Order: sequence, then C-alpha cells, then structure tokens
Amino acid sequence: MSDTLILTPNINGADDFYADLLAAHEGRDTADSEAFNARLLLVLANHIGDRAILKQALAAAALTKEEDPS
Repeated sequence: MSDTLILTPNINGADDFYADLLAAHEGRDTADSEAFNARLLLVLANHIGDRAILKQALAAAALTKEEDPS
C-alpha cells in the first residue's frame, strides 16, 4: 500500500458512486444525513487503517478551494 494519499481521480465508476451516495441520503433529514456521513467516514477510515494516510486525508479535507494545490 502507498504511504501517500491519492488525490487524483481514483474511483472506478465515480459518477455511479456519486449517484449511490445521493440515493443513500434520500429521505433523510439533515441530522440523519450528517450521522450517516459520520458512520460512512468511520467505516472507510477503518478500511484504510493507516493513520499516516488518514492524517493526510484530514489535512486535505481541511483545505479550502483557494488553498487546494490540485
């Protein structure tokens, strides 16, 4: 496994995944959607498992659009 966070497009069927994500939020109120997102984040973080990668992801997510180097 790489020790660097992948920030370039890397999702097979990205548009389909996005549609699935939107569908998972259908019918949820704001609080339930936020709780769903938190659970999803923890499930995916557990799958990644590498604290160094997760720290890089936290830093990347904290960047504003103006700060984004990509």
